[in-house]
Amino acid sequence: MGIVAGLDSSPDFTRIVVCDSDTGAVLRQGYAPHPLESPEGGGRPADVDPQVWLLSLGEAAGGGLLEGVQAIGVSAQANSVVPLDTQGNTVRPAMVGGDKRSQVAAADLIDALGGREAWAQAVGSVPQTGQPVTKLRWLARTEPEAAARTAVLLQAHDWLVWQLLGRPARRTTDRGGASGTGYWSAATGGYRPDLVELALGHQAMLPEVIGPADAAGTTPEGLLISAGTGETQAAAFGLGIGLGDAVVSLGASGSVMAVHPEALVDQYGMITSLADATGMHLPVVTTLNAVRALRGTAELLGVPDLESLSELAMKSTPGSHGLVLLPYLEGERTPNLPHTAGTLAGLRRESMRPEHLARAAFEGMLCGLADALDVLRSRGVDVRRVFLLGAAAELPAVQAAAPALFGTQVVVPQPADYAAIGSARQAAWALGVSQGTLDPRTPPVWQGAVAQVLEPGEELAVGQAVRQQYVSVREQTHPGAL
Repeated sequence: MGIVAGLDSSPDFTRIVVCDSDTGAVLRQGYAPHPLESPEGGGRPADVDPQVWLLSLGEAAGGGLLEGVQAIGVSAQANSVVPLDTQGNTVRPAMVGGDKRSQVAAADLIDALGGREAWAQAVGSVPQTGQPVTKLRWLARTEPEAAARTAVLLQAHDWLVWQLLGRPARRTTDRGGASGTGYWSAATGGYRPDLVELALGHQAMLPEVIGPADAAGTTPEGLLISAGTGETQAAAFGLGIGLGDAVVSLGASGSVMAVHPEALVDQYGMITSLADATGMHLPVVTTLNAVRALRGTAELLGVPDLESLSELAMKSTPGSHGLVLLPYLEGERTPNLPHTAGTLAGLRRESMRPEHLARAAFEGMLCGLADALDVLRSRGVDVRRVFLLGAAAELPAVQAAAPALFGTQVVVPQPADYAAIGSARQAAWALGVSQGTLDPRTPPVWQGAVAQVLEPGEELAVGQAVRQQYVSVREQTHPGAL
């Protein structure tokens, strides 16, 4: 069929992969950081001029990287709002990331619609601080003039697709991106303009939601641009996950997502009901504490890095001699305990050794993620295989404990630009459909991720005993929290 490209505009950089459209083999790659100035005190800015995404894209595509490319797919950071005026100009910088400014706005919106269950029924999830709907409420309350001038609402990948197409009158998005806004329902497949009005104070134009294999358009140079999607959905598509698969991401915080044939409604706010990039659904459960619990333990023990902490943990045994760490260091979202702290239980003289605390940190982190997996399983989501992502997935202490604690096969893919690869796969799909060589219901079959496969094997019973030890401490400390 030819050559396609996938472009991933993450919070910090743009990455581009150029792939063979038949096999998915990566032929060329480009990379460029966003030219962002760090705000005072460091950290990532909550407001970004979207032009920096275009500058970064141009730099990443330099040197003839896109020569011969027939189609491009775009993925970008979720939870972004690009407010435009009637002329298509930005009203203010884009609002990005898990913006803590909108915490009060989220609570306001929950009350304004009549509670958490009302939101779950409306759009499948309860407003969170990072979601576009809460950012709109913050904008209306804090910058009313900017809110009043806002006529069009786009997300980062919508805006980039629109720019690549030469800013046409038609603006598009996909199910995956729309499902994270807080004003589109994955269950009904439709917008809730009343929720935009509730948040922003007035109606605004929303992009047309097109199908997974549809093209958003063609550039003046003849390049086909696919629908695009959010970074999470693109990574899932790049990994090639399907029914029975879950993905556990180990960042400072953690997330668990799985493919499911229908949208889930969750009145407790633990599940965010996203759509995926194939026509299926991608329920997501997040925890606030994953690798940050490991880093905190390493600092406490005076260990220089996570590799050393893992080495120390491997000197202990499953169950950490009775030590149990509930790793709720930042409060927790799953279970919903926003104001709690972590708990270290089971202290006995023989357990008070560095290696046992190190092991308890790994087991606590993984058991917290197993709790998140169980939230999905309890709602009928089939989990037969878990893909484990993030740098910490390579640590021996994680790999030794994860299969038995999760109770299933664990796959550790080699690090790769899965969001960019997923975007390229989407581009290949749209190209094939436009040429009549692919079915719009069936994405192209690409070679799977190179991965290490770990089985629970004989350790399963031991792992389940460790898990039960953790659950007992959690139930004693926070009865009925899950």
